[in-house]
Amino acid sequence: MCNRYESPEIKEIERFWHVGARQTPPWTRDIFPRAPGPFIRRRRDATGYERELVVGQWGLIPWFAKEPKLKYPTNNARSEELAEKASYKDPWKRGQRCIIPAASFDEPYWGPYEEPFPRCEWWRFRRADSAPWGLAGLWNVWTDKATGDEFESYTMLTLNADAHPLMGRMHKPEVDPKTKVKLPLELQDKRSVIPIEAGDFDQWLEGTVDQAQQLLKLAPAEIFDAGPAPPDPPRAPKPKPERARPKEPPAAEEPSLF
Repeated sequence: MCNRYESPEIKEIERFWHVGARQTPPWTRDIFPRAPGPFIRRRRDATGYERELVVGQWGLIPWFAKEPKLKYPTNNARSEELAEKASYKDPWKRGQRCIIPAASFDEPYWGPYEEPFPRCEWWRFRRADSAPWGLAGLWNVWTDKATGDEFESYTMLTLNADAHPLMGRMHKPEVDPKTKVKLPLELQDKRSVIPIEAGDFDQWLEGTVDQAQQLLKLAPAEIFDAGPAPPDPPRAPKPKPERARPKEPPAAEEPSLF
């Protein structure tokens, strides 16, 4: 799974994915769940095939949601469950696939399975060829029935990565919820994002469901440039509000001598 990634600059997205410049809402370079982020899809209102750049919430809002703010996370979707999961099955069947541009993404490394670290070490993943990642995703538009307002959103697809030499090392070992004992390796469910290669962009965006299914696979370790992420910059301390001083009682008037 992925819970934070870095977006490329808008000019790089427009150039690399051949999407024309258009007015889009702003987003920050560092993207976290429920924050706005860019994604590329087949143009929603086009009769032919054309790509468009859209900005929406990272966390898919399903059609049955009563409000856009959900109580459960939808920023990652298991690709093995797309056809059955209520939140994702309709976008998957309708071909609402998208590509999520990422300059890099971060994953927590907890050390070797036998002796996990007490705290995770964040690793950063870039492409070895310096190109941006194009990560597989699904998008949806949720409509507020009261106002008619539309909310764009997307989710990032993941795939089991237990056997992957790099991604299989990420994330904290899972434990049995009852015994709190670490599950054996064969029962761990390590997850990885799914990169879509440049030559497969069109197949992913406009192909059939079966054609898209063929692209749900892990990337070879050779295309990764991975290592410990730089430490987060220190945050400026919040200014402490001045304590209200107790109101001093008015000075008593001195008795007059006359």
